[in-house]
Amino acid sequence: MEPASTPRNCPFDYAEALEFDPLLKQLQNDEPVARIRLPHGDGEAWLVTGYDDVRTVTTDRRFSRSAIIGRNFPRMTPEPIVQDEAINVMDPPASSRLRSLISKGFAPRHMERMRVRTQHVVDELLDRMEEHGSPADLFEHLAAPLPLTTICEVLDIPEGDHVRLRAHARTMMDVGIDNRDNAVRAKADLRAYFAKLTAHRRENPGDDLISALAAARDGDELLNDQELTVMAMVLLITGQDTTTYEIGNIAYTLLTRPKELAMLRARPEMLPQAIEELLRFIPFRKGVGIPRVATEDVELSGVKIRAGDIVHVSYLTANRDGGKFDRPDELDLERVAPPHMTFGWGGHHCLGAPLAVTELQVALGTLLKRFPDLRLAKPAEEVAWNKTSIWRYPLALPVAW
Repeated sequence: MEPASTPRNCPFDYAEALEFDPLLKQLQNDEPVARIRLPHGDGEAWLVTGYDDVRTVTTDRRFSRSAIIGRNFPRMTPEPIVQDEAINVMDPPASSRLRSLISKGFAPRHMERMRVRTQHVVDELLDRMEEHGSPADLFEHLAAPLPLTTICEVLDIPEGDHVRLRAHARTMMDVGIDNRDNAVRAKADLRAYFAKLTAHRRENPGDDLISALAAARDGDELLNDQELTVMAMVLLITGQDTTTYEIGNIAYTLLTRPKELAMLRARPEMLPQAIEELLRFIPFRKGVGIPRVATEDVELSGVKIRAGDIVHVSYLTANRDGGKFDRPDELDLERVAPPHMTFGWGGHHCLGAPLAVTELQVALGTLLKRFPDLRLAKPAEEVAWNKTSIWRYPLALPVAW
């Protein structure tokens, strides 16, 4: 049994384009289960980086998400993004009931309708980009508006509210210490908005995802009002910005790799498989997300984690584990490999993943088809990248055709 290591100070602030964070890579190579300190929160935590160990932590009942409630746990942002009652801090079996109900909102018949809506939004956005003319900012014309427009359509949120809700979601993701009060206010405002909206949908159901969730039954079980409010909020926050950033990241990655871009143009049927590999390969965020607490002593890779310890996992390093992926640091669009962990794993695998993948497939497939000569309009090294959020993405992506 290895002794506990001296804690490593981990700001996880690396933001050089989409290069992999060298500190994460070093921890993965030298200390797969390491003691770390994060920028915010009290005390220390463990960081688990290997694919198999990450899978253990995310599926073993001895690691609890709900045990973090009420604790000022080590984290990336000044104010915790997560809601105390949200499904992403629940443990089975409570979370199993909710996941079963919520998954009904992403049933195939709903997903087909969402795909049609997404295609309609993409076509309109690319029409406008074409009218604007070359060069244009792909982030502004496609990546930024598409997921917000789609999730707001799917939730049937009035158009006049889109900008305000997006601003609140972005405020909650900011890592700046002077942003804490704004983040607290943004979270409260979003909650109040969705409490009112979900109550209205219960009384006046429509053809939207909130109404589908409000009506979803598992035997006699229904989502209660608080669960429905928090779930709608989580869908807005996680259902727009992360997909926006990944559209930008994937487009940048392809436009800076002529061989892969040519392969996809020649074989468009490869797109679904290629997107899975791009999701594995791209380091989509900084650092870590929501941790768990060990409820009893557990040994991982020869290291003893004690009951009560906070445990973070890195999906980024799990996606680059050489024990699971041959040539893990290479992008191989033809790769057939174990599933990636970009949408999480186990009981907290992202419920909105089907919608995100649908948006990526429709957006990128349509973009490549409609603009066969698409290219970056400036050298790759001149593309500006976000440095203040937990998410990594280009601030603008000028393209020409």
